Amino acid sequence: MYAIVKAGGHQEKVEVGDEITVNRLAAKKGGTVEFPVVLFVDGSKTVIAAQDLAKIHVEGEVIDDEAKGPKVVIQKFHNKTGGARRQGHRQKLSVVKITKIA
Repeated sequence: MYAIVKAGGHQEKVEVGDEITVNRLAAKKGGTVEFPVVLFVDGSKTVIAAQDLAKIHVEGEVIDDEAKGPKVVIQKFHNKTGGARRQGHRQKLSVVKITKIA
């Protein structure tokens, strides 16, 4: 049994016990979060109707609310002027463990 959920602007395939990394959530470490379900599969039964998906809930527990993604380096170079600029970015993330699909 698994579900496809919307999490932080992305869609993730989750099962109970999975740990997913999503964009930073408002919940703190140890808090619970609920994700909206896009698709639900239980064996050969697939649920895609919006009214049926509204009855299904996916809950998770925030394991880490201060995780960071990999560093992305942005480098710009201006030809003939010798100008260059270098900047970095690390996305703030949350790690969530899926506890219940019901």
